[in-house]
Amino acid sequence: MKKLIKALSLAVACVLFVTCFAGCGNDKKDDKKTAKKTFIVATDKGFSPFEFEDSKGNIKGIDMDILKAVSEDQGFTYELHYIGWDAAIAECQAGQADGMIAGASITDKRIEEGWIFSDGYYEATQGMAVGKDSTVKSFDDLKGKNVVVKNGTMSDTYATELSKKYKFTVVRVSTSPDMYAQVQGGQAAACFDDTPILKYSIKTGDLKMKYIDGTENEPANYGFATFKKDGKSAELLKLFNEGLKNIKANGTYDRIIKDYLG
Repeated sequence: MKKLIKALSLAVACVLFVTCFAGCGNDKKDDKKTAKKTFIVATDKGFSPFEFEDSKGNIKGIDMDILKAVSEDQGFTYELHYIGWDAAIAECQAGQADGMIAGASITDKRIEEGWIFSDGYYEATQGMAVGKDSTVKSFDDLKGKNVVVKNGTMSDTYATELSKKYKFTVVRVSTSPDMYAQVQGGQAAACFDDTPILKYSIKTGDLKMKYIDGTENEPANYGFATFKKDGKSAELLKLFNEGLKNIKANGTYDRIIKDYLG
């Protein structure tokens, strides 16, 4: 009888051990599965409608909505650094941010310089705008004048190439608002910027300027960008591509673009 009781006790102990072991293992697995990874993402300032600050201090725009939708689809969180174009690049290069989303055009030159891009998420051109009452109608009218651009952008590259032929001076500033202020204040005859940004800002009444049709260059895609081939940056880039594919498939991407651009 004692042997039977001893055997039963041993069997119960084994069952409890196995159950506990399995349960503990599942808890760890579930914790790992539900834990959300946080990334640092840098962005530009005053680049409507892709990123801008509203009257209540909220950062909004196409890039912001795409990033939010991708993060929800892929189950990660992020800390946003709204710091400007040059600062965003510098943070990523220094490893202080894991990536940037700022209407960055995907070009061979940037890839050669060390930029690592996601799949393209929006195709855009660059074009020219002038003051509302300006008599400038074409590149020919810019001879001997100042033309302002945002430093290090595709618009900077485009304007610099044109300046060799049309003999105007390129002036560089750090932000889009500074650029627009120079045109509206008469310090510059024109500016070059991404076409959807110029048209959106003029249409919504933020700029006392007019867009000059026919001044566009060849289109290029915007991409989410990193500068590190491994670690959190590489992981974030992979998550962005997966999430972008999903939000395009389920219609979220189209709704975001329509909300801002119609």
